[in-house]
Amino acid sequence: MANAKYEFVPGDEITIAPGRTVKRIRALVAISYFASAGSLGGYIESEKSLEVSGDAWVYGDALVSGDARVYGDARVSGNARVYGDAQVYGNAQVYGDAQVYGDAQVYGDAQVYG
Repeated sequence: MANAKYEFVPGDEITIAPGRTVKRIRALVAISYFASAGSLGGYIESEKSLEVSGDAWVYGDALVSGDARVYGDARVSGNARVYGDAQVYGNAQVYGDAQVYGDAQVYGDAQVYG
């Protein structure tokens, strides 16, 4: 599925469980100061993982899967993993080797890293 913010990179995907894959994204437009048009992003399982409006972005080798969502102006980067029903939103950042999962919510100006 195409949208005005990003596209899936053909052939660049990771199998995370039988029958489930995450696909690398590429920015179609500049996203704030951290992604220019054409920049590779991280991996998401579906378009509902990353909101199209706002400056939310997943980059590096970060991965968002399951029913997890990243939206608003939030960022997930590095080797971070967001999965399950977790939500990252507002100006929140999840990075490094951090994992956010289950019903966790990271929001506001929060930073989760490790």
